[in-house]
Order: sequence, then structure tokens, then C-alpha cells
Amino acid sequence: MADAKPRVEVEYCIRCRWLPRAAWLAQELLTTFENDLGAVALVPGTDGVFTVRVDDAVIWNRKDDGFPEPTAVKRRIRDIVAPGRSLGHSDAPA
Repeated sequence: MADAKPRVEVEYCIRCRWLPRAAWLAQELLTTFENDLGAVALVPGTDGVFTVRVDDAVIWNRKDDGFPEPTAVKRRIRDIVAPGRSLGHSDAPA
């Protein structure tokens, strides 16, 4: 399907009990990009993983970048799925 909307995956560590953090981030993304995303999936993992992907591209990896603030993830996703779109207060400099 050429016009399929992007799929976001939030992979989180089940041993670390990071499901609430992953679910909160998924809610933030679904609220912000409700018309731009095809799905936001929560993917259970292990070994301290907390990774955000758009389709198959990793856009955030906790082991490299630390835990993400939602605004930082939103900016990276926006740059892929809706370049040029304003995120309002999320675009303000940190």
C-alpha cells in the first residue's frame, strides 16, 4: 500500500517495569499525530530496552539517548511523518 500511514513501535523492558512509561508515550503520540499515524504499538522486550521506531527506523534508543522526553520524540516523528508541521509549544527551544 503506497499511502499506508507510518507505524510507530515503542519497545520497552518488561523486567524493568517500563510499561507505564511506554503507554504514556504512546498516548502522547496518538494524541499529537492522530491523523498522521497508522498505529502505535507497544512491544514487550527485555535487557533494559526502551526504543522508539517509525516503521523499521530507530528514532530513539534509551541506551544511546537516555529516556526520551515526549517533546523530543514528537519532534523526531514529526520530521518523518509530517515535515514542516508545527507542534506548537513542543517546538519551543528547551
